[in-house]
Amino acid sequence: MYKPLSLYVGLRYTAAKRGNHFISFISLVSMLGLMLGVAALIVVLSVMNGFDRELKQRILGMVPHATIGNYGSPLPDWRSLAQDVVNSEGVEGVAPFVQAQGMLTHAGRVQGVFVNGISPRDETSVSIIADHLKVGRLDDLEAGEYRIILGELLARYIGVRVGDKVTLVLPEASVSVAGITPRMKRFIVSGIFSVGAELDANLAYIDIDDAARLKRMEPGTVEGLRLRYSDLFQAPRLVRQLAQSRALSASDWTRTHGNLFQAIQLEKRMIGLLLLLIVFVAAFNIVSTLVMVVTDKRADIAILRTMGATPATILRIFIVQGVVIGVVGTLLGILLGITLALTVTDLVAWIEHTFGIQFLSADVYFISYLPSELQWGDVSQITLAALAISFVATIYPAWRASRTQPAEALRYE
Repeated sequence: MYKPLSLYVGLRYTAAKRGNHFISFISLVSMLGLMLGVAALIVVLSVMNGFDRELKQRILGMVPHATIGNYGSPLPDWRSLAQDVVNSEGVEGVAPFVQAQGMLTHAGRVQGVFVNGISPRDETSVSIIADHLKVGRLDDLEAGEYRIILGELLARYIGVRVGDKVTLVLPEASVSVAGITPRMKRFIVSGIFSVGAELDANLAYIDIDDAARLKRMEPGTVEGLRLRYSDLFQAPRLVRQLAQSRALSASDWTRTHGNLFQAIQLEKRMIGLLLLLIVFVAAFNIVSTLVMVVTDKRADIAILRTMGATPATILRIFIVQGVVIGVVGTLLGILLGITLALTVTDLVAWIEHTFGIQFLSADVYFISYLPSELQWGDVSQITLAALAISFVATIYPAWRASRTQPAEALRYE
């Protein structure tokens, strides 16, 4: 006698060719449904992980983790403060800044811009801008030379290249003999950067001393210090403690991009739950498949019962059959999902290049390509969920099979 009997008979029922082709078709549909549900979950969660990663690395690599200032007033003697702050808990880098909002004009084209006045020597400790320069260098920004580095999309909007001249118009008005006129200064484009995000369309860099002159600040003063922390999520707490101990104002990335990060996290959870419904639909197919198999095998069940098989044995036979469908469908889904998750970025890029379409535009989304990051923790959770749902789906049909009475089943045979 084969042992365990329930496993042997369950596997035989699963592999056997059925006279009822409809049952075989429903069984195949159940397996394919599980495969597609698991694969879709893995791919979509990997894409959401990719968006999360790009937000941290690109967007939050360009914007400050935190800033401290003097409640809107210039910071005098900022160098001694920077030396003190750099030794604070969690701080990896410190850089001064002067910021301004205005418009860039060139050849009749006008575009709004957020201007960062930076110290090229210090900026690399808090920003990834130096790693994403397509043309030029940060060191090209020299005090008194009035040079500017533009985002790639911004340069494209106003139609400029390196070497061209642009006019920066600030909203502050000045009074002259000609009346009230906006503050304007001509800059030479010395570099272009690209991070593949919305910042390419509205951000520019100039030397910090040039920015201070434009804003008519005292020499040697800055508006504040940008801080980079080793742990991004500890930055809000640490910068508040830092600012309170020194009677300064503080801001952090959660105020500027926190909503975007929270939206991605919420979308990941909601999309995961919605796609899990595909797995539930496949599980219902397993239920219907096993119910029809139980009906088709009533005579066989009755014979097994008369030969001494217990209701528990019959229960395990059909649980084995349903679990096999779930395991095979889940494993195929894992293989398909992992393959797609690892190649979806290149696949979408190939489709965009081949057909001349763009799925993600930096004008609308914060990046211009489809990212993907496979996390094995997600794969393991999806696998366990799919297997658990498949197992639960087998309980009712298997219980119904175990309740079959041999006399009733064989009465009309």
